[in-house]
Amino acid sequence: MPAFPGEPVDDITAALSALPSGTPVSEVARRLLDLFTSGSVPAGTRLPPERQLSAALGVGRSAVREALAALEILGIVDVRPGSGTYLRGLASELLPQTLRWGLLIGERNTAQLLELREGLEIYVARLAAARADADVIARLDNSVKRMRETIADLPAFAKADLDFHHALAEAAGNETLTDHVHVVRSLLQVYADRAVHDPAEAERAVAEHEAVLAAVRAGDGDAAASAMAVHMSTATARLLADSQAGRTAEGEK
Repeated sequence: MPAFPGEPVDDITAALSALPSGTPVSEVARRLLDLFTSGSVPAGTRLPPERQLSAALGVGRSAVREALAALEILGIVDVRPGSGTYLRGLASELLPQTLRWGLLIGERNTAQLLELREGLEIYVARLAAARADADVIARLDNSVKRMRETIADLPAFAKADLDFHHALAEAAGNETLTDHVHVVRSLLQVYADRAVHDPAEAERAVAEHEAVLAAVRAGDGDAAASAMAVHMSTATARLLADSQAGRTAEGEK
């Protein structure tokens, strides 16, 4: 049964409580975002007019207008002139977007992102070992074979490498975890695309992926996590070196 079967406008305003006097626009946006990503408002719902949201939150209409403008930039709502403002997606679709934007507009620390990626990928490998089926094993095996075949073609090698990690993440069977992995990976993509520089590094990366694959094929979560930890350690070292080299080059301009 829909959360707002009869009068969604009234139910949305009833779900909002007044904010303290002088509340900044950012907090107004946060309060609305909390409601919209709670799963209680169906995608496509038309939101109450600004005046009703303003009254429910106890803030000025300009604060509501600016908050909705910010949420439109995030892709959370769709403002249609002459029609109203509508919630764009389901909570499961909106959360990855808000996470991605939150990381993008914050001050990024490459070392911290790499550290986060390590932990996420290691956990993905552990779950995948317990949950991967024959189809996933075949995809992983195909990716590793393509990696070995393209050692001399580093762009193609990087694509096969990425496909391996995508298949592994899907095998983990945890969409929230997968969303986090994809967000962090996308933020690091500028370095990841050129993380392997020569055939020797590619050979080592293939061996590391083969170790992860063997553990997943055996259904051994501990071994898969350990193998991924080894791979993440060497990959992180390369990416940090690239990041440092990029900052040095930028400083010399």
